[in-house]
Amino acid sequence: MAEFWTEKRVVISSDPTSLAESVADRFLNRVAKRTGSGDLAHIALTGGSMGAAVLAAAARHPRREGIDWSLVHFWWSDERFVPLGHADRNDRQAREALIDSLDIPAENIHTVAASDEGVDLDAAAAAYADELARFRPADGTNEWPSFDICFLGVGPDAHIASLFPDRPEIRVTDRAVLAVRESPKPPPERVTMTRPVINSSERVWMVLAGADKAAALGLALAGASYHSVPAAGAKGRKRTIFFVDEAAAAQVPPELIEGDY
Repeated sequence: MAEFWTEKRVVISSDPTSLAESVADRFLNRVAKRTGSGDLAHIALTGGSMGAAVLAAAARHPRREGIDWSLVHFWWSDERFVPLGHADRNDRQAREALIDSLDIPAENIHTVAASDEGVDLDAAAAAYADELARFRPADGTNEWPSFDICFLGVGPDAHIASLFPDRPEIRVTDRAVLAVRESPKPPPERVTMTRPVINSSERVWMVLAGADKAAALGLALAGASYHSVPAAGAKGRKRTIFFVDEAAAAQVPPELIEGDY
């Protein structure tokens, strides 16, 4: 019998809309608490339909207006290496859903270089690693900021960011950012953070909806090898939460369901 990782919990909403609204409310509460005490909040965003839905729900939320966004820094756990403004860019999605509506300094938005900005894929990855290093903790514990929240989507194949099953990138622990070529999911060229960066986050929030994600969620909770099930290897230092809808929760053991978070 598989052993379940009890530190990973599941919060279930009825459908994708209520899921997005629930996560957005928790996200804004967390950012408000962090910035309300004058601290910076580093947030790693993700792509995908649920990533955009959460940000769009946050944009509609009245609590958004009471946050000092000058204390918030946005990053991306991965990016598609396509031209600036391309529909496949995760940063475009996030800007349209939320960021463009915020009063936030441009220098707080840390994007990956695009394919038409005069750098190749390897240089784009190296530059993003350098940008992360600019915000390393003063105590020298990491070469990158510790994200207050790292949002992740989970694919039907259980990939997170651009860390795909049974690929070399998921095993890398000595670098912060990698170039990805021949991605099994288009577009083929991407830039991704590595597991050590993701797992240095205070909170990892994986947001997924749909019956096609149920198997991936079940394997991740069952402690499968992260080499073949990357979502199983994502773990926040304080909390690791899967926010899911009922369709995605079909294989979740009752003891892992979080009633109140």
